[in-house]
Amino acid sequence: MSVDHTFLIAALGNPGPEYQYDRHNVGFMVGEEFRRRHGLPSLKSRFHGLTGEGKIGANRVVLLLPMTFMNLSGQAVGEAAHWYKVPIERTLVIHDEVELPFGDVRLKEGGGLGGHNGLRSVEQVLRSREFWRLRIGVGRPVSTRRPLADYVLEPFSEPREEVLLVIGRAADLAEEWLAARGEAPCPA
Repeated sequence: MSVDHTFLIAALGNPGPEYQYDRHNVGFMVGEEFRRRHGLPSLKSRFHGLTGEGKIGANRVVLLLPMTFMNLSGQAVGEAAHWYKVPIERTLVIHDEVELPFGDVRLKEGGGLGGHNGLRSVEQVLRSREFWRLRIGVGRPVSTRRPLADYVLEPFSEPREEVLLVIGRAADLAEEWLAARGEAPCPA
């Protein structure tokens, strides 16, 4: 029996080349890795973001990179979720997490927002905190005097190879999330 479900994977970040490698954009980086692995088409402008969709197993997957800047990510997520009629339990938001040390990657359903304005925006539009989150640890600045906003809007200081490993582990976890909820397992 084949069941066709639609899943929304929203990878958060900020648009523009000046933010491309910033800690705050690790969601975009993971989204691009997921797209590459599954041969999803090039992203097209839609829903105040960039979207690509395709079949993975028996399921339709919509990948969304909001282009509204982080603090307004909910606008794009809400539009896409409404258009595709994706319920909250089939929505995954990929984002940076300063409360986790660099390299930690965790999956969580619902819960608090941890001061993350992108998550706050998504919650406001979806009217729920019960969406899934793929949290990618970027750590906190060493100096307590350094503003957190400045820290997340800077490129990673860790070696590129380590950042790529974290992005790969996060994409693996997104695949596991999809496989656990979808009809057919995702290819590795």
